[in-house]
Amino acid sequence: MDISAQRKRGRPPKRIDGGLETRQALVRAGVIALTEKGFAATGIDDVLAQVGVPKGSFYHYFASKEAFGAELIDSYAAYFDYKLDRCLGDRRRPPLGRLHDFMADARRGMERHDYRRGCLVGNLGQEMAALPESFRARLIEVLLGWQQRLRVCLEEAQVAGELAAGHDCAQLAGFFWIGWEGAVLRAKLERRAAPLDCFSRGYLALLGATALEEFGFTKEG
Repeated sequence: MDISAQRKRGRPPKRIDGGLETRQALVRAGVIALTEKGFAATGIDDVLAQVGVPKGSFYHYFASKEAFGAELIDSYAAYFDYKLDRCLGDRRRPPLGRLHDFMADARRGMERHDYRRGCLVGNLGQEMAALPESFRARLIEVLLGWQQRLRVCLEEAQVAGELAAGHDCAQLAGFFWIGWEGAVLRAKLERRAAPLDCFSRGYLALLGATALEEFGFTKEG
């Protein structure tokens, strides 16, 4: 992911609608914290300090940490939906090329942040036993939305002759996100790209040898 939370230099931002800009800055900082540390390890005071908001002011902007977390999920989902639409919806590229572009872009993003940042949705999924139950349905909804976007792309690959007609695109899309989230988790753990490359190569192999050759992979690696 590539969401910046750098504090602006110069004058503090002008407050709009009772502190809207401050609220947005807290959300940006919170998203970054959750991609790096998860929900349980993210302290509210740390987020406030990152943005430069006085301690004790949190409840002026959010009713609770649970409400804050829900907004972080929504913010990350909107960001990632845009990213997927940009990659998978780029009609200038062949469908499987779009999928490859997404995986390559995600790889570069993790590398840029030294593999410290993972997927917010995946991180929260790992913590679900200790999280508010209200998060569960929203996280599932987000993942299903990502699956649907990929399903459409794979169906377009079938129409274009890149993917055999016998493939079940819904199952392939679900399999991708199950595997990709695991690859992101492993890449963050190992702090290297090998897990992402391993899954990318394996998934493209599942789609067909032609796809492997087109994107520079071989069956041997």
